[in-house]
Amino acid sequence: MKRCGFFLCLTLAAFAQRADRPKLPGEDWVALFNGKDLTGWTEIGKEKWWVEDETIRGQGFTKDYGYLKTEKNYVDFHLSLRFKCEGDGNSGVFFRVDFKPGTADVSQGPQFEIDCTVGHHTGGVYDVGRQWIVWPAPENETVVRHGDWNDYQLKVEGNRYISRLNGVLMVDFTDPKPNMKAHDGGIALQLHSGGRGNMRFKDIYVRDLSHR
Repeated sequence: MKRCGFFLCLTLAAFAQRADRPKLPGEDWVALFNGKDLTGWTEIGKEKWWVEDETIRGQGFTKDYGYLKTEKNYVDFHLSLRFKCEGDGNSGVFFRVDFKPGTADVSQGPQFEIDCTVGHHTGGVYDVGRQWIVWPAPENETVVRHGDWNDYQLKVEGNRYISRLNGVLMVDFTDPKPNMKAHDGGIALQLHSGGRGNMRFKDIYVRDLSHR
């Protein structure tokens, strides 16, 4: 067996050392969107999702619900993304979500709200079957920006849900009645029914904290 060159040996040793050590802050964040196509995502429903100018574009056409769901499931995670409302429709980021087979009907999964109309509770958490479970404080309802990019950071850790919008803490809520059966599922971007949804998303990164 041939001996490796000096610099090759150093490189292999560095990789081995890096693989063995704990990841530094930031190294465990993974891009969910490559800026080119919808690899890693599944379209749910008949609304339109495509890539335009290195952003995910979602637009309502049929007046039904539409979703773009990650192929991978997550239990606990941190998520960072940017969104822009180009219409007056409603959207959201669902977590631990699943759907009735062959439909866009949510069978499980709360959502972090996105609605660029002031007073419509962006950053709050809405759950299927229970409706609103927490709203942002009234003084934070004006944080959202219509027609401009918004920075959204979300945390799901057990039954604790945290959202931060444009640097402002919107909710930090521990759910007293979580659906413990729905502990695992996808992350999904939503176009609300009504056909007015017109959204863009980019810079989507996840830090997977799941323990199964």
